[in-house]
Amino acid sequence: MLRRTLAGLAGLLGAGVALGVAELVAGIVGAGSSPVVAVGNAAIALTPQPVKEFAIRTFGSNDKRALVTGTLIVLALYAVVVGLVALRRRVLGELGVVLFGLVGIVAALSRPSGTTLDALPSFLGAVVGVAALRALVAPLTRPSPSSEPPAEEPGEPGTLRERTGLDRRGFLVSGGVALGAAVVAGGGGRLLQRRFDVASQRSALVLPRAASPAPALPRAADLARDVPGLTPLVTANRDFYRVDTAITVPQIPPSSYRLALTGRFGRRASFTLDDLYGRADLVERDVTLTCVSNEVGGTLAGNARWLGVPLGAFLRENGLGPDATQLVCRSTDGMTIGASARAALDTPDAMLAIGMNGEPLPVEHGFPVRMIIPGQYGYVSACKWLAGIEATTYEAYDAYWVGQGWARQGPIRLASRIDTPAPLRSFAAGRRAIAGVAWAQTRGIRTVEVKVDDGAWTAARLAPDQGADLWRQWVLPYDFRPGSHTIAVRATAADGELQTDRRAAPFPAGATGWHTVTVDAR
Repeated sequence: MLRRTLAGLAGLLGAGVALGVAELVAGIVGAGSSPVVAVGNAAIALTPQPVKEFAIRTFGSNDKRALVTGTLIVLALYAVVVGLVALRRRVLGELGVVLFGLVGIVAALSRPSGTTLDALPSFLGAVVGVAALRALVAPLTRPSPSSEPPAEEPGEPGTLRERTGLDRRGFLVSGGVALGAAVVAGGGGRLLQRRFDVASQRSALVLPRAASPAPALPRAADLARDVPGLTPLVTANRDFYRVDTAITVPQIPPSSYRLALTGRFGRRASFTLDDLYGRADLVERDVTLTCVSNEVGGTLAGNARWLGVPLGAFLRENGLGPDATQLVCRSTDGMTIGASARAALDTPDAMLAIGMNGEPLPVEHGFPVRMIIPGQYGYVSACKWLAGIEATTYEAYDAYWVGQGWARQGPIRLASRIDTPAPLRSFAAGRRAIAGVAWAQTRGIRTVEVKVDDGAWTAARLAPDQGADLWRQWVLPYDFRPGSHTIAVRATAADGELQTDRRAAPFPAGATGWHTVTVDAR
């Protein structure tokens, strides 16, 4: 039993050394070449859509962290099995290490932006992992001097080795060396990977002034100042939701940034970040973004003040062809987003965003440049880490999410949400605010109505209108009697559309239905 336990530990330590070396090499090649990252990215691409939806619904912006944790857990279990197999058949155990190395190599090479060099961390990690496993298993499999071990006292030196073929001291030495190597190599790799970090370069940038600045938001426009639990009008950068497939955030030095225009443009062109920062037509706008994966009542939505290049003007001056129906936007990590050319041209506040809430785009939100088209879900508009725009047609190309079964067109659904009181919460009976937010981008919100139990729909008080692209806060004071209550909300857009009560899941074109919560007044 002791030998089997130590064999499982040998597998874990061997995997630790392999990963440590791979991380060290990835610190030289690039963070995206790490086998954990490469395998994680491949897992995202191969995961069935319902599983992706479950992950986003369950973990929200922490879905990548959950994936990496899950990958490491699976790897740990696999490593234990490899160690146990190596105890009986060393060659088979070593082949198990090689197999995982091959998985990492294939995953690294299958990345849209992958190169041959990206396979190096997984290759070298596997080579060192085989050597480490061999050294760790050796003390567990040394043959006994004879088939009939001498009858020595249990306490005498060498007794355990002669009876079982187990060199406990040798394993402790090998295990200690392996653990130290894993920690040093892995830690060194992480330190080396920091050299790719562009946070300091981002902080050194000074945003240009907008030729068309957004008006200051009056204090009275934010009802959250007086209503605890209500979502603020403007979402802080640190609190803004994040949904994408990038396990490691692309790190793009401002000096090397290029935005390439290809396809059905009047000319092929490439723009530096200085080119975009130096334009005389920059605009600043308040725009609410929403993820298509957002459930009814979900929090995958946020509002920010964006600074950027007017997208319609930019496309026209570069000769966007009249027969182009789709803009295939390419991220530096290989992601493709298919945006409607018509929406890009005709939506007034569409932009190539370079700033968010008064500072350069945060790295995790697309630094240095991302696209924003109000009124369109992010999967068809909000390409982050934007590196290229290809003017083409929908018939010619299916972008990533369309290939996953999502609708080609993604207009944001009219939606409303109850923020407070929170569902399944208990509170003192009496007068209490019911409050939340509603949005209908490019149209605006006309009314929000609330119904408690079987009562009539009652109009809520709306925050001052600050523009059609912003969500709008609402509040309704209500006298709660003791007991359980069901609260529902619905909104009406400025064009007269009444929010439907028909429930629809986010896939394939966005969720619909009234948000309803149950609370308990005592």
